[in-house]
Amino acid sequence: MSINKENSSLNNKNIYDITKFTHLDYPNHLSCIVWFSGCNMRCDYCYNKDIVFSKNGNYDYKDVLNFLKTRLNLLDAVVLSGGEATTYNLVEFCQAIKKLKFKIKLDTNGINYKQVKELLDLNLLDYIALDYKAPKEKFTKITHSSKYDEFSKTLNLLISLDVDFEVRTTLHNDLLDENDINTIIKDLSSRGYNKSYYIQNFQDTGDNIANITSPIKKFDISKLSNNLNIIWR
Repeated sequence: MSINKENSSLNNKNIYDITKFTHLDYPNHLSCIVWFSGCNMRCDYCYNKDIVFSKNGNYDYKDVLNFLKTRLNLLDAVVLSGGEATTYNLVEFCQAIKKLKFKIKLDTNGINYKQVKELLDLNLLDYIALDYKAPKEKFTKITHSSKYDEFSKTLNLLISLDVDFEVRTTLHNDLLDENDINTIIKDLSSRGYNKSYYIQNFQDTGDNIANITSPIKKFDISKLSNNLNIIWR
């Protein structure tokens, strides 16, 4: 199967890197991770700054597909991550992955509603991890993106469909406090989200977009709402 060259040629180097094996990123599946170059956000805490600011990748779709052919019956799935994978046209690429009988998980910030919806309409996604970056009031400050409404639209779409997905938030105590997380939980509950809510602790790698360090403020877990099942990562 070929990629539509009008949108995304097999030879376009959109992919920054490939993690050849993981058992952590897609629940209950042995997977590889495809890291797409570039992102449409600039989250303060992001430690993938090399990927986010990269304009070109090191691999193209053809490289990934050739790799996957060597992993038939060894891996179950492909995780599309980044950066932000949905900044690219993923349809033909996902169709080629599906032709090889792999499941696909998408990690996304959700602000490209049109791309996510198209992939779902074509039954090309098996699992989605949606990042809920911050409550609406803090969304732009933390992400440097003004597209909360687009994220919100994608969240509503996922809740309305019979699709396997999770919502997750990266927590830096100096950026988000207990009230912020409770605001997110309240919003999710009001929309009808009843799955587990994943909170990922900030990883201080010494290098992130805003050059922030480990949080100074303490976070009191006991203050969190019990309206959703919270799983910490």
